[in-house]
Amino acid sequence: MWKQFIGKLSWKSMKSSSGGGGGGSPPAKPPPLSLRENGAAGKPNVSPPSAAGGAGAEVRSREDAFVQKVNICCVVFDFSDRGKDSPEKERKRQMLMSLVDCIGAAEEPLTEVMISACVRMFAVNLFRVFPPKVRSGTAASETEEDEPFFDPSWYHLQVVYEFLLRFVTSPFVDPKVARKYVDSTFVSRLLDLFDSDDPRERDCLKTILHRIYGKFMGNRPFIRKAVSNIFYRFVFEADHHNGIAELLEVFGSVISGFAKPLKEEHKLFLWKALIPLHKPKTVGVYLPQLTYCITQFIEKEPKLAGTVIRGLLKYWPVTNSQKEMMFLGELEEVLELTDMAEFQKCIVPLFRRIANCLNSSHFQVAERALFLWNNEHLFDMISQNRQVILPLIYPALERNTRWHWNQSVLNVTMNVRKMFLDMDEKLLLACQSNFQEEEEKRAATAERRRLMWEQLERNAAHGYQPVIADASFPAPHSLGRLVAPTVT
Repeated sequence: MWKQFIGKLSWKSMKSSSGGGGGGSPPAKPPPLSLRENGAAGKPNVSPPSAAGGAGAEVRSREDAFVQKVNICCVVFDFSDRGKDSPEKERKRQMLMSLVDCIGAAEEPLTEVMISACVRMFAVNLFRVFPPKVRSGTAASETEEDEPFFDPSWYHLQVVYEFLLRFVTSPFVDPKVARKYVDSTFVSRLLDLFDSDDPRERDCLKTILHRIYGKFMGNRPFIRKAVSNIFYRFVFEADHHNGIAELLEVFGSVISGFAKPLKEEHKLFLWKALIPLHKPKTVGVYLPQLTYCITQFIEKEPKLAGTVIRGLLKYWPVTNSQKEMMFLGELEEVLELTDMAEFQKCIVPLFRRIANCLNSSHFQVAERALFLWNNEHLFDMISQNRQVILPLIYPALERNTRWHWNQSVLNVTMNVRKMFLDMDEKLLLACQSNFQEEEEKRAATAERRRLMWEQLERNAAHGYQPVIADASFPAPHSLGRLVAPTVT
C-alpha cells in the first residue's frame, strides 16, 4: 500500500504546475529496490547488510513522502470568498482525501514523526477563531436552538475531521506514542470547538471525543475535569454554549461505563456539574441528554435518587410553566428508578411541590402533575405512604374540584380523588374534615382583616389622628426650611 501511495505522489508536477513543461526531471532519489525486486531483476545475491539498508531507506522514503503531503495540507485558505484560490483549495482537498484513504488502508504502524505531523496539521486546520455570527448575542428560547450557522469552510473541515477520526481509531497509531502529542493542550482546544455554531462540526466532535476518551486512557481524568469546567462556566458565568447537548451525549456513554461502586469523584460530578444544569433557561435544548446521564447514575447507585430529587426541587422553576412541565417529566423518570427507602426520605418536600403544581393556573402543568398517578410504580409507592401524602395534597385536590377553570383538569382531579377514596375512605374523610376546618379559620381571618381595613379607611376619611401612647416620646417639632451649610 505504501509503495502505491508513494507512486501516486508526484511532487514535481505539483511544484512545476505554474511553469508548465512536458518532460521534467525524474524524482531526486527513488526508493531502493527490495529483495524481491532485486531477484526479479536477475540479482539474487544480496548481502544482509544491503537488505537492512534498503528496508530502512524505504521506511524513510515512506515517512518523508507522508510528512511532505501532510505539510502541504497545513496551508490555511480564506473560505469567506468562494472564488479566491479555488484551484489551490481543491488541490488541498484532494490531498486530504488521499491521506484519509491512506491511513484507512495502512498496513504498517505510523512512526512518531508521522504522528507528530498529523497532530500539527489537525491543530492548524481545526483550532481557529469562530466567525462573528457565533458571538451575535441573540437570546435563545427555553426549548429551541438558535438558527444554525453553517461554516463556509466545512467543505475542507469535513475531510480534516474524517482524517482525525481515522487517525484516532486506527490500530496502527500507537496510543503511547500519540499521547505525547494528543495531550491536555490538544484536548482542551478540541473541547473549545464544541461551542461552534455549525451542528455538523459539533456532531463530528462528539464522535471524535468519545473515541479519544476510549483510546487514550491517561487523558480520561483531564477530559472529565475539563468538561466539568465547561459546565461550570455555562451555568454560573456565560449562560450560553452551543455544545452542551453533544457533551452530555458523550458523557451518557461514559457514565454507563463507570464501575460499581461509584467513586466519590463521579458523585461530585453529578451533584456539582449535572444537577446545576437545570438552572439555565435553555435547559430544554439539552434536557433529554441530561436526563439520560442522571438516570444512568441512579441505575449505577440507587441511593443517589434522593440526591437527584432534592436537586430538582432546588432548581424547580416558579414562573416558567413550560420549564415546569419539563421538570415534571424528568421527575417521573427519576421516580420510576427510586426505591421505597429513598422515596420516603423526600416525601414531604416532594409532594408539597406537586401540590403547588396541581393548583397551577396553567392547565397543562396541573394536568401533567395529575398524570403522575397513572404511573404504576409511583402509584404503588403513594398507596403505601398515603398516611403522609394525602394530607399534603388533599387541599390542592379540593381546590381544583371547586375552583379550577379547566374542565379537563377538573375531570382528572375527580379521578385521582376517587382513587384515594377507594384506597382509604376513612383517611379521605378525615382530610376533608380538616380541610373544612382550615377553610373556616381562613375565612374568619380574612373577615377580621377586612373589618380592620374598613375601620382604618373610615378613620382616615374623618381625619382621625392616632394618639401617642408613650408620653416620653413627644412628637417632633415641625422642621423649618433646610439651608445648605456655608463653606468658608
